This record gives sequence, structure tokens and C-alpha cells, in this order.
Amino acid sequence: NMLAQLQEDLNMDVPPRRIEAFDISHLGGIDTVASMVCFIDARPKKREYRKFNIKTVSGIDDFAAIREVVSRRYKRVKDEKGSMPDLILVDGGKGQLSMALSALRELGLDYIPTAGLAKKLEEVFVPGNPDAQTIQKQSPGLILLRRIRDEAHRFAITFQRQKRNKQLIQSVFGELPGMGKKRLEKLLQAFGGPTSIAKLTPEVINDQTGIPIKIGKEIIKIAKSF
Repeated sequence: NMLAQLQEDLNMDVPPRRIEAFDISHLGGIDTVASMVCFIDARPKKREYRKFNIKTVSGIDDFAAIREVVSRRYKRVKDEKGSMPDLILVDGGKGQLSMALSALRELGLDYIPTAGLAKKLEEVFVPGNPDAQTIQKQSPGLILLRRIRDEAHRFAITFQRQKRNKQLIQSVFGELPGMGKKRLEKLLQAFGGPTSIAKLTPEVINDQTGIPIKIGKEIIKIAKSF
């Protein structure tokens, strides 16, 4: 049983049935976003996933971003009297872990077991121990943690890409006569970014979004220049 093994690996009092994991994503320090994924009984619970635009950090500072997102997430859960996780996982090593703990401490929630999973050597760090935990590489518990961390990473990158596409579409196609906010939204929702739009026909754009053929031709012309 993965959860029983993870409980043993991390010296926890109870099996971590509800695990919430965080990851940070940015493009060279621009538009930093964070993701939170939730696994219950070792399975992803997608309707519990959350996306965050990082508000207080400029430039590349994953430590401060982790602190902000952990603080925002659990302040809200606390205020709304929601379910607290049995384990919080952050993507990163000692630095990210200490930032997450600092945010939890401020909220009086530092009793919640928290761990950091560092990418480089897939090492697990827990509070109060400067060294990585000695966990067998093939431990089902570690395999589960890696799966959760990878899912948080995938979700953060997907969100980052959606955000970038939205900005790109607004800046590139927003100048076209007849392209208002609603049409831009429809274009984004139906097709994503310029790369996919370049492969379309004006008829397909019209069919999916109601954007007139004439404007569709201009949209495709611009998309092909990328």
C-alpha cells in the first residue's frame, strides 16, 4: 500500500490520505504562476486543483512565490473552514520547504506534515532535519510523491501556457478591426495560441466562433507570420 509506505517513509502518525502539492512556473521571471494539485487516497482529485497568479513577487524568486501561494491557499481554507491536507508537498528542497513552513507558521498551521521533493536527486526533505530522508528509490511512497510532484508541474506549465496564449492573442489579434474582447475570448477558448490558429481555415474559425470569414482570413495571415 503506497500510503502506508509513505507514512512509514516520512514517519507520519497517520497515512496521508489527502495530499496537496504546489509547483511554480514562469518564463524567465515573467508572469509567475503556481499550481496546486490534490490527491485523495493516491488518486488525483481534479476538481480540487487550483491555479494562482503570483502577485507579490517580481523576477525569479521561487522561494517567495511558494511562500505566497501556501499562505493564500491555507488562509482561505482556514477562513472557509475547509478540509486541511494530511500532507503538503512542495516542489523543491530545503529553501522552498522553509518558505512553506514560514507561511504555515504565520497561520498557526505548522502542525500539518510538510515535505519538499528536490528535482535533482529526487531527495525528500522534512522539517527539523537538514539532511534528505533516507528513502529507497523504489519505495512505493516515493514513487507516489514523484507522481504527485510531476502532476503539479504539468498543471503549472499548462496554466502558464494558457496565460501566455491569452496575452499573445490579445496583443496580436486585438488590433484587428472587428476583434473585440468577446471574439478574442472565443478564439482563445476554441484554438489556443497562434501556432494552432495558423493551421486553420477561415471557415473553421467562423464555424467554431462565429467570427466573420473576412476577419478569419486576416487572423490566419497574422498567425502564419509567427
